[in-house]
Amino acid sequence: MPLLYVTDLAYPARGRRYCDEDIFLTSRLRAHFDVALCHPGDARALMPGFDAVVVRNSGPVLHYQEAYDAFRTAALAAGTPVYNPLTGRGDMAGKQYLLDLTAAGYPVIPTVDDPARLSELPQVPSYAVKPKRGADSIGLTFTATPQGPAGEFLIQPRIDFAYEVSFYFVDDAFQYALHAPDPARRWELTPYEPTPADLAFARTFIDWNTLDHGIQRVDACRAPSGELLLVELEDLNPYLSLDLLPEPVRDAFVEAFARSLHAFGA
Repeated sequence: MPLLYVTDLAYPARGRRYCDEDIFLTSRLRAHFDVALCHPGDARALMPGFDAVVVRNSGPVLHYQEAYDAFRTAALAAGTPVYNPLTGRGDMAGKQYLLDLTAAGYPVIPTVDDPARLSELPQVPSYAVKPKRGADSIGLTFTATPQGPAGEFLIQPRIDFAYEVSFYFVDDAFQYALHAPDPARRWELTPYEPTPADLAFARTFIDWNTLDHGIQRVDACRAPSGELLLVELEDLNPYLSLDLLPEPVRDAFVEAFARSLHAFGA
């Protein structure tokens, strides 16, 4: 099965090397598939020559929004399989899900998109404000008095959390977890052994997203009360931090990824 693997090898991610991860993954996937790499800006033009498109470390969509929208439209019109499938309800569809999950009572950092609704959030000295169409902390600010037009910004209480932790899944199968012990160093990660309660928390959002196939990362923070709260459900192009994993765990992830792709293309 010929795969078009979409990645931005030159994207300057803070504290991460996207290119190394995708060079590694494609070198291993070639044992299972015919693989060609392309920049996200070229995906629409090149995809007719492939059986499926795999979107990986392609960077924040807002940097190439017009090209991405054209790619999505063309892929849906042609029925081209895209991995992750374009039906994701998390970051793939924008940040509205944080508002929806808040309204539905899920364990998520409480979120509103209108300063007039600030009373619905816990009263705190400072709030995190970020563009609703943002990504990768672009445009993130902290203020005691959030302002701005309704519907354009997400507003959340600034939580003095103990640490952040990420859970990585292929399809609905948990693969590994990593955490950042120092909240000030988000990408200085170490392996994390989740408790059954931790995994139940993460699976809540995997189940909610209803993707049959794909790689997902559930990002959470440990609140002062001890509970986990969702920070982000990354279902478009989650960075995987594979270089931090023990070799057996990394190998198991690659095999799970390959099996998922085979099942996806069957």
